[in-house]
Amino acid sequence: MKKTLALFCITAHTILSVIFTSPLFAFDWPQQEIVSESLFSYFGQLRGDTISTSIIFRNSATIHPTDAGKIVGIITEHDDDLGWYNSTLGNAVIIAHKDNIISVYANLDEESLSPNLTQLQSVTTDTELGTSGSSGWMQGESCLEFQILDIHQQTAINPRILMPRTNKELDIHIGNLSAVSKKGVEYDFRVTQTLPAGQYYIYRTRQETVTPYQTTVSINGTVVETIKYDLLKQENQRVAVIGNKSYPLEKVYPNDKKHLIADLTLTRGRNVLSVIATDLMGQNHTVSYTLNVQ
Repeated sequence: MKKTLALFCITAHTILSVIFTSPLFAFDWPQQEIVSESLFSYFGQLRGDTISTSIIFRNSATIHPTDAGKIVGIITEHDDDLGWYNSTLGNAVIIAHKDNIISVYANLDEESLSPNLTQLQSVTTDTELGTSGSSGWMQGESCLEFQILDIHQQTAINPRILMPRTNKELDIHIGNLSAVSKKGVEYDFRVTQTLPAGQYYIYRTRQETVTPYQTTVSINGTVVETIKYDLLKQENQRVAVIGNKSYPLEKVYPNDKKHLIADLTLTRGRNVLSVIATDLMGQNHTVSYTLNVQ
């Protein structure tokens, strides 16, 4: 049985410039089926008791490296505490690339792993790693779990911003909006648009598969918060989403129905609250409410 190298646990501050200094579309897709319908779960989606740092494919396929690199880890025993990976990887191959980038190919079928794969072996996009299976967290589903990590910037990167775009994205729906006060009182905007002045968490309806690439919330035409899903960081051993500040799981997904889009203050008077959810293709989905704040 092959042993894995020691995996790291990310705790340092995220530097957003990684997205703008790294060349776009630098990686190929790890499997050939690249339509949006082939994705089981998006980066930043709620996943058990964490925020997912992976994209997860829906169908079994042959897996290849997304770029040339060197194998730095082969996992074939999957009962260890893997730190950053808050769920079991199952059988996995970890590849180091240039510019301090690591790609992780998890949930592989053990019997399909090539016996020729070895630690520190150089690989190309033509190297066959194996086929996706059901060895990891997604037991019962034969699908690839794929991650990209930046060691230098110490972040998890949304793999889809580094790979060719699909022609069509799954539809984003903002759904119902609600405001939850710091005392935990909830106001459903379908029922009332009158609420007291104060600080609120604003939530949209969570979608099970899709996560917007970006959500933007404005009050009276002024942007008060933008939350992006280009990368995630980790604080105190927990994954966090980046907006005006870092938000942990319990703020981003307080339950499986709600998805955080802003932490804001509503002042007395007429407040026009506008929400824009943007997908990876730059398509905007917008909704507005006029709130009577007392």
